[in-house]
Amino acid sequence: MARGKAEPDRPDAPRPGRPPRTRRILSLTGLGLALLLLVTAAAGTVLYARLDGNIRTDDAAARALAADHASRPRALAPKAQNILLLGSDLETVKDSERSDTTILLHLSADRRSAAAVSVPRDLMVNIPSCLRPDGSRSRAQYAQFNWAFQFGGAACAIRTFEGFTGIRVDHHMVVSFTGFEKVIDAVGGVEVDVTEPVREPEFGVTLLPGHQLVKGKEALTFVRTRVGVSDGSDLQRIERQKQFVRSLYGKLRDAGTLSSPTRLWPLLDAATSALTADPGLESPGELFALMSSAGRIPADRVRIVTLPCVEDPDRWGNYQMVRGEGEALLKALREDRPLPDHLYNAYRPDGRPKT
Repeated sequence: MARGKAEPDRPDAPRPGRPPRTRRILSLTGLGLALLLLVTAAAGTVLYARLDGNIRTDDAAARALAADHASRPRALAPKAQNILLLGSDLETVKDSERSDTTILLHLSADRRSAAAVSVPRDLMVNIPSCLRPDGSRSRAQYAQFNWAFQFGGAACAIRTFEGFTGIRVDHHMVVSFTGFEKVIDAVGGVEVDVTEPVREPEFGVTLLPGHQLVKGKEALTFVRTRVGVSDGSDLQRIERQKQFVRSLYGKLRDAGTLSSPTRLWPLLDAATSALTADPGLESPGELFALMSSAGRIPADRVRIVTLPCVEDPDRWGNYQMVRGEGEALLKALREDRPLPDHLYNAYRPDGRPKT
């Protein structure tokens, strides 16, 4: 029996494979995903532009460092990163700006370890002649380290640091106190142990002893105040700052903030709003890459130390670097090697020799 011709397909006739309703659902789902990707990309572009606009580029420091490039040390471990973090006190000390806090962040070349080294603001050092923004030059002099920032801005602080350490600074960031408060508020505060009352009349803040969560001006009081606390020394204040950094880093790592774009962007928004960075860290992408690489380093591979120092016998309230141990620490950083373990046995956490 002969077979008749097959009937032509009708528009509403079901086709082999998935049923019509399933195909429609998949089509709508695909359209929805496409729209979601477009919206996400647009939002990301807007957010990136916002962060990019927040950051101020330290062009003055770049020009000054370029003018004195011949006097700067060369990097012995080019793939390692040395970032100098400077805390500006302009908002509280009018008509003069000094680096109230200075920390060198060293990331190893393989990004498997890191070190944060605090430099006492009252350390006596040789400050070179520095180019000022108006084109004049400051005179070279022997003075306490934080004066370098006042004499010639971040570039002068960098060259002074490089001068007595031999470490080439790859990048720098200057954070104002207002910016510090915003960052800490953005992460929801940091838990600290207060061992004795800490008062800051200027802010109207008093921290009572005990374990507590600090935000905003309370956090700034904890890391900044030294007058009337213990011996009132900068080394004692640095020890509180190190405790704060450990707690902050631990919180960011435990929450996965440093490795999650969605969690890191709000933090970057707060940080960049009061951040001045060199041209190599002026974009959100560069900052994100830096913080992401730091976030992958295990907490037990991060050393937080103070440059070993002792009281200056000729200048009350100032310090001198301990030559032997201090140079051993700096040599390890220059060569991107593990920090000497014996320093932790011979020196207290605040950098003073154990008695």
